[in-house]
Amino acid sequence: MKKIKKWPKDSAYTGRLPRGCVICEKGAKMVLLVTGKCASRCFYCPLSKEKKGKSVFYANERKIKRVEESLEEAGLMDALGTGITGGDPLESIDRTVESIKALKKRFGRSHHVHLYTSLSDKRRIERLARAGLDEIRLHPPVRLWKSLGKTPFADAIRYAKRKGLVAGLELPVIPSRVDDIVSAIAFANAVGADFVNLNELEFSETNWRSLRSMGLDVKDDISSAVKGSQDIAYDLLKLDTRVPLHYCSAAFKDGIQLRRRLLRRAKNVRMPHEVLTKDGTFVKGIIETDDFASVAAYIMNRYGVPGRLIWNNNKMKRLEIAPWVLEEIANELEHPSFIIEEYPTADRLEVERMPLRRR
Repeated sequence: MKKIKKWPKDSAYTGRLPRGCVICEKGAKMVLLVTGKCASRCFYCPLSKEKKGKSVFYANERKIKRVEESLEEAGLMDALGTGITGGDPLESIDRTVESIKALKKRFGRSHHVHLYTSLSDKRRIERLARAGLDEIRLHPPVRLWKSLGKTPFADAIRYAKRKGLVAGLELPVIPSRVDDIVSAIAFANAVGADFVNLNELEFSETNWRSLRSMGLDVKDDISSAVKGSQDIAYDLLKLDTRVPLHYCSAAFKDGIQLRRRLLRRAKNVRMPHEVLTKDGTFVKGIIETDDFASVAAYIMNRYGVPGRLIWNNNKMKRLEIAPWVLEEIANELEHPSFIIEEYPTADRLEVERMPLRRR
């Protein structure tokens, strides 16, 4: 019986992990969404309303317009690779090819690039290979899982491997589709795929109605993962196959991949007044005022606070200050003051706010 190896947050695998997954585990993969458009329209697609079906371009959480901006974002997190996603990146093949070439030129051939697609177009796969793509993860529509050997996906995997790409399947573990998944794994084994990645199915703001209509529910009160998906994945790992199988849990994506990616970026963008937490977030003090300069000057003169611990955030229209300083002086200030926690991402998403009330 083949050995099942444990990975963080209940993930597990057999055989050899895809290189893209190894780098993801380090939090060192930039997520590059080149478009939200996709012709497959999978009922379980978790993409957000802001991105789904739209011609948008994101490097991690940063909305961008030019490929050069993605290079800057990759640099800010010391990325060792990039995962290109969508929508379907092949729906925006020119932007995808341009991105791969630019990443390889800036960071070198060792910068690992993998890509997800639900298409099997060999001409576009050839363009990806020429651009420098390292790994392709084919995501066939569910209706084809039982008969993949009779579809163009068989030729697509063989063709991708001939072109020097590592090629495999990426499938969500849908509890009602176990037989279909088994068939897809058997296909991957027969066609010589390099891996099959199995993802824990998750609820999102855009797919929950579809999943609920199938009788699916969350597995517990603190998770968006679908009940039963993980148990089925563990059973699938026991299948007698040559092709390596990898199960990736929802908790792994949030607790390992995302958290470590945030930490990598945070260490590079952190300012002196920001406190970095173990979860990769920033804690800081903020003062709401329209008169940044006067309030900052008052605090520095009145309390002897170094200028490096105060920052005028014009974009967010607030004065930022070291949290330990604000906690000491907030009761003496005339302006609303708060301690906040936010992500170190380009959008600086705020996750918690605590008011500091005057006596």
